[in-house]
Order: sequence, then C-alpha cells, then structure tokens
Amino acid sequence: MKIHPRLLIAAFLFFPALASAQDDVTAFYKGKQLRLMVGSAVGGGYDLYARALARHMVNHIPGHPTMIVQNLPAAGGVVMTNQLANQGPKDGTVLAAPLNGIPTAPLLIAGTQFDATKLNWLGSLQSEAYVAFLWHTAPISHITEVATKEVLVGSTTVGTTMNDFPLLLNELLGYKFKLVRGYKGTPQINIAIERGEIHGNAGVGLASVKTLSQPWIDEKKIKFILQYNMRPSPELPGVPLVMDLAKTEDQKTAMRLLFARTEYARPYFLPPDVPPERVHALRRAFDATMKDPAFIADARKLQLELSPMTGEAMQALVAELAKTPPEIVSRVRKALATQ
Repeated sequence: MKIHPRLLIAAFLFFPALASAQDDVTAFYKGKQLRLMVGSAVGGGYDLYARALARHMVNHIPGHPTMIVQNLPAAGGVVMTNQLANQGPKDGTVLAAPLNGIPTAPLLIAGTQFDATKLNWLGSLQSEAYVAFLWHTAPISHITEVATKEVLVGSTTVGTTMNDFPLLLNELLGYKFKLVRGYKGTPQINIAIERGEIHGNAGVGLASVKTLSQPWIDEKKIKFILQYNMRPSPELPGVPLVMDLAKTEDQKTAMRLLFARTEYARPYFLPPDVPPERVHALRRAFDATMKDPAFIADARKLQLELSPMTGEAMQALVAELAKTPPEIVSRVRKALATQ
C-alpha cells in the first residue's frame, strides 16, 4: 500500500510534537505537590471519595507528584469554585471535588461567579442513586403522604442535594418538606435524626447511607421513601422513582435539570484556562485510576461504590444542561430560593 507523502510529513510533525507535550507535562509535575480541594466537611461521602482518589491518582500522573487534600466546606462548594475559577491557580496543580450541584449552580444559585461549561471536568467517580429516607418512627410511610403531612429533614446549606431536592418537590408537587439547615455535614445530620430532632434526610446518596449508616438499614431503623436517580436502582425495589411523580413534560424537564447530578454524583474539575496538555494528562490519569486494582480494592474496603464517567462525557452533559429553557430554569430557581 502506497502512503501519500503528505501523510508521512504530517506524522513526522505530529508524533514528535506529541512526545514533546508529554515530556513537558512530565517535567512540570515532577516534584510538585498537588492539592485536591473538597467542597464539603471532613468525614462525609465527598471527603471519603476524594481522599481515596488522591492516594491513587498520583501514581498515574506523569512525573508522579504528591497530592494533599484540603477541605473548604462553604456554600455547597460555591465559595471554593468561585475562588478557583477566578483566582486559580490555573496551572493544573489544584484539582477540585465540589458538591454535585456545582455543574448547574450558575443557572440556579445566586452568588456564583463562574461558568460551569468553562471548568475543565475530569470526570465523576460515581453515578449514584440518591434517596429520601426517614427514621422508622416518622409519621410517613409513602412519599405521596408528604403532600399532606409536614416532614422535618436536615440540610447543610443551599446548593446541596439535601436542600435542593426536597425544595423542588415542594414547588412542583406541593409537598411539605420542612428544611432544618445549618448542620456541618451528613454525620451531624445523622446524629440529629437519632436524637429525634428531625425525621430524616430528603436528598442523600445511597452509597453514603450505606457507608455511614449500614446498621440502620440492617436493623430497619430507616425507611426509604423515594429515589431521585434517572433509572430505578436494583437496590431499591418498590421505592418510588422521582421521575414517575412528574405530571407534565415541564415538570420532567425541571426535574432533569436538578436531578441529573445523580449521573455525576462525585464530580472533579480543574479551573478554566489550565494548559490543554495538562488537562488531557489529568483526565487520562483519572481514567487510569478507575481501572487501578489497588484503587478499586481501597474503594471496596471503604464501601465506596464506583461507576465512573469520563471527563469528556461530563463536559458534554454539563453543556447540555446549560441549554435548559429559561422559563424552566426560572421555576427551579424559584423553588431553590424558598427559605
């Protein structure tokens, strides 16, 4: 087979350039200490996942840097993301593990100072079933009863699933979830549930419930009344699916805007303007970590479930959600502004 001379010239130019970019990335990261910023408190689900990732991802980054984890639990990760998007550093030395409301936060939350489509998404560790659960003594046995009976549920702050998910149901379906905000994290909410201060949590990852509260499940101390994911979870037979509660197409679109975060339950990003070759290298390191037997074993030991999404797939989904019709966005914003 005869190869066209122009193809030979292109290959001659391309492969040395690629090798040079890889060498530059290796040289940049060699000896560096990276930071993984976490937008939630120590000890919660986001923190546990981030620390596991940090331990193993460095083994797949060219130059083999080290990585430390720092927590900045303020405003559902908005403060952290504002800071990184505008002040950086934008050289690829700081990664971020925000709460999963951040990809749609510019549409839905006042005070955001970033464009989520311009963040460099590295991927997500998990597509997760999210649930509403109540303590076994709560006066509710089925989700539809919340239309007539008030239920007290715990929350950390705006922008979190435990805050936003029940508020949207209140707006769209007339439910009566009453939020008690100000808890530092999921562990503190769990303590309040056991003390009887609140009835439950109306927007939390099933994996977090299993990791932090498996004895509650085993001893039937809690009851799951709703799952928020786009598709039914095999672990939640008989538990109503949120999309089945929608009565109109507009309600479904509004739900998708908010509940799509269950598809990227544990997202990670780099700030805007990081050099493309470093974004590419860290995306590939993220992907390689997802296949690393040591990381998988560590996650299993910690009872952290994995169902990863690539950075490219997540970038595309964030761009798609950003195109939600303005009138739907306005209604969701109205719901989330409820005090």
